[in-house]
Amino acid sequence: MSKLWGGRFTKKTDQLVEEYTASITFDKELAEEDIQGSMAHVTMLGKCGILPLEDVAKIKDGLQQVLAMIRKGELEYTIANEDIHMNIEKTLIDLIGPVGGKLHTGRSRNDQVATDMHLYLRKRVVEFVGLLQKLQEALIAQAKANIDTLVPGYTHLQRAQPILLAHHLMAYVSMFERDIDRLKDSYKRINVLPLGAGALAGTTFPIDRHYVAELLGFDGVYENSLDAVSDRDFIIEFLASASTLMMHLSRMSEEMVLWMSTEFGFIELDDAFCTGSSIMPQKKNPDVAELVRGKTGRVYGNLVGLLTVLKSLPLAYNKDMQEDKEGMLDTVRTLQGALQLFAPMVATMKVNKDRMRQAVNQDFSNATDIADFLVNKGLPFREAHEVIGKTVLYCIQNGKFLLDLKLEEFLQFSELFDERIYDVLQPEAVVNARNVYGGTAAPQVSAAISRAEAAIADTATWVEEYLERAHKTV
Repeated sequence: MSKLWGGRFTKKTDQLVEEYTASITFDKELAEEDIQGSMAHVTMLGKCGILPLEDVAKIKDGLQQVLAMIRKGELEYTIANEDIHMNIEKTLIDLIGPVGGKLHTGRSRNDQVATDMHLYLRKRVVEFVGLLQKLQEALIAQAKANIDTLVPGYTHLQRAQPILLAHHLMAYVSMFERDIDRLKDSYKRINVLPLGAGALAGTTFPIDRHYVAELLGFDGVYENSLDAVSDRDFIIEFLASASTLMMHLSRMSEEMVLWMSTEFGFIELDDAFCTGSSIMPQKKNPDVAELVRGKTGRVYGNLVGLLTVLKSLPLAYNKDMQEDKEGMLDTVRTLQGALQLFAPMVATMKVNKDRMRQAVNQDFSNATDIADFLVNKGLPFREAHEVIGKTVLYCIQNGKFLLDLKLEEFLQFSELFDERIYDVLQPEAVVNARNVYGGTAAPQVSAAISRAEAAIADTATWVEEYLERAHKTV
């Protein structure tokens, strides 16, 4: 079979070269986007008088036939046709004859593939924002159900101060809100059209790039043809945002794994999101959380890989840039799987409130509040810090906790202690004393939930608007 570009060549391509350079094994995932871009392109060619309208109608009908074949799984992709663009064009020509070859008028595979990736990635970004919204909703539902549940707060994985479990969960809602902001902001760079840049210098045909952008729902076109075909910043930005998002999911996964262990016993994940052991019948393993934690590394690798590919490339297009797709596609699949599983896993998570409360009662996480008690009586904080350090040491040496001490024992460390210290030391009092914006007191957490729900409503509106645009057809 002769190549669609083979006129200049006198020898067949070596079979190993065909296999090594072909990208159809992975870029076939861009098939629908390739059709979407081609429909807009040929529509523009007809509007501008570059192709007769009867040819345009024939090509568009043929493209619809190819699209139907793709959706039914009937299109046979071949390595001989190298990539998704050539496979579709060859199929189109087989269906409607030589007129199908006119589709490529005024464009190159260089601007065509860039357009496909812009179309593909903008859909995924909007979908991921929607999935993050669902995850936030699951976290908020758990926060509302645990607005009075106390849990140790940690620094250095050592118990630090008691907090509300709802406050802890809302920390992840805030992280994911930043992830949403990053993805929404990246959409602005993704939603720019490179088509019309040709191979690198534009085209001699009197095309209308802005009309194509309008047809496809793009906000604008690339200003510079060289930049249009060589830019992969939008993919790097997505991979960076995805890496940060996976890092957040991984941190939460780590806490789920720890908290589900017998040593913590704070939560239990639903059976639907766990697996068993082939040899130990008592085991219930948090495999989903562990895999999300593990797959974070491959997303990081995809980001570093593309940065490395691009770091020394001269303008404009180079074959190296074929390496931009596998990492992007892999990250999309990885992120999609993680987000689809995480929301229901969080929603069905069972919280052991009694075990959390027991942990709060059996530690020294209320020590800071004793220091504040002494400070309010006029003792400098550094002196109060030393007093409480000695008090805690005394408790450790005598097998007691702070609430176990009698007033006489407190007084041996400072004469400023009085009966009110027992009210100050109650875990609920410790939590509710932190009634500042962003703090763990119940009124502040409730206010944070209300703010987050308002942000989620705004996100839902954004997703609805942009999802329609991202899937716009011609």
